Amino acid sequence: MNTPAIIAVILISYLIGSIPFGLITVRLAKGEDIRKMYSGRTGGTNAMRAAGFWVGLLTSLLDVLKGASSVWIATAFLDNDWLRVIAPLAAILGHNYSVFLINRGENGKLFIGGGAGGAPCIGGSMGLWAPSFLIIFPIGFVVLFGIGYASVATMSAAIISSILFTILAILGKTPWVYVLYGLLAELLLIWSLRPNIKRLMNGTERMVSWRAKRKQAKQEKLDGVQIASE
Repeated sequence: MNTPAIIAVILISYLIGSIPFGLITVRLAKGEDIRKMYSGRTGGTNAMRAAGFWVGLLTSLLDVLKGASSVWIATAFLDNDWLRVIAPLAAILGHNYSVFLINRGENGKLFIGGGAGGAPCIGGSMGLWAPSFLIIFPIGFVVLFGIGYASVATMSAAIISSILFTILAILGKTPWVYVLYGLLAELLLIWSLRPNIKRLMNGTERMVSWRAKRKQAKQEKLDGVQIASE
């Protein structure tokens, strides 16, 4: 076992995952700090809220490359299925808890910012089996703009990956350890989305896409009726 190579791959993957593309793209497009806008996350969804659809899409694609490149790097170092699974998990961890986004909160405690992990999760799946991108990304896109909750779309990425790699493993096209990638990635996503899950359960989670506009229009209509009746 080449321990130094394994450690190097994990560290490089984490650092690649830590690159805050959302912070960079929104700063270039709007001159704003995405960490101070909406959810404060640096992923594609918050970038879309902060600077528009195309900035959000670009951010998402760059974040996808984080996960994919970590698998490619792992393969270049060692031809090992386990390392190919661990590397994108390290990239997701870096994306969610970026070493470049360590800050001190209002309470004086250190806070590590980042995203939620959906895009690098998709990228990791793409690195493991390239055609997966053509399956997972469109489905996640439909979930995001259909259901309207970014957190649900994010969690669906790892679920779809797990199902896909289970089917592929049954067909003998990919190793069974790739299924573990989807399951562990899902745990990382759920952990990062704990506040969102609480808001989903009590009905206060922030919506995006047409459903957000519809909800806003409905609320404005109700407010208008209330004002007229006073």
